[in-house]
Amino acid sequence: MNTEKVITAPSGYLAFVLVLVLSAIAAFCFWAEQYVAGAFLCIINFVLILPGLVIVNPNESKVLTLFGRYTGTVKKDGFFWVNPFTVKRKVSLRAFNLNGQQLKVNDSVGNPIEIAAVIVWQVKDTAKAVFSVENYLQYVNIQSEAAVRHLANSFPYDHIEDETAGITLRGGALEVSHMLENELNERLDRAGIEVLEARISHLAYAPEIAQAMLQRQQASAIIAARRLIVEGAVGMVEMALNKMREKNIIELDEERKAAMVSNLLVVLCGERAVSPVVNTGTLYH
Repeated sequence: MNTEKVITAPSGYLAFVLVLVLSAIAAFCFWAEQYVAGAFLCIINFVLILPGLVIVNPNESKVLTLFGRYTGTVKKDGFFWVNPFTVKRKVSLRAFNLNGQQLKVNDSVGNPIEIAAVIVWQVKDTAKAVFSVENYLQYVNIQSEAAVRHLANSFPYDHIEDETAGITLRGGALEVSHMLENELNERLDRAGIEVLEARISHLAYAPEIAQAMLQRQQASAIIAARRLIVEGAVGMVEMALNKMREKNIIELDEERKAAMVSNLLVVLCGERAVSPVVNTGTLYH
């Protein structure tokens, strides 16, 4: 496997000045009817010097191959001259954003979900990117989709489906993103790609079960709220009975206590405001 070899190419300004000088001499030769000398100088200019001039922009590189052999990579930006017979391939070193498409997959418990990820990556090893894979851009797209699918299959969507799950896609966003980033770095290392950041950008139930799952979530929320209300109401009733007993406000038998507890629970746990009923008789009528 080829590994990157960074080389320092000589400056191209001296070669450019040489091109101008040889061009002037060739023009003079043609003017003086020295056609052979003029043609020879033109061949030197256009075959040996001009093809070797390269411009490397910031955050770009030139991968050089000579007769099928990798000779090195120029990463420093500027104007250079290299062997004119080398093949020069530009590889960008800038960071790329991959906005993955929404994928329909099953989570670890079999529920169909929709998931997508945003991945920030850049080329770390230009030799691997050019020579180890056929097309590193396509390789990143395919491997990223495979990693997102594998991640979705490894965890449940939420704790509602699997209460024993330590990490869920919805609840463990940071952990899931970290795992996705690590898996992508392992998959893309062959192509010399480094993943800088990976985040889940879209996560939802598939349309065919979204309504049912929403109702299930609403029911779970209502049950949890009711449980909290009942626990609070029981505590308030207990506190009221204890206060009346401590202050000797009234002595209640078991039947009266049961009636009072029932009335307080109705008032505290009811969804609507209660209408009081004034009893003008005794407590037994």
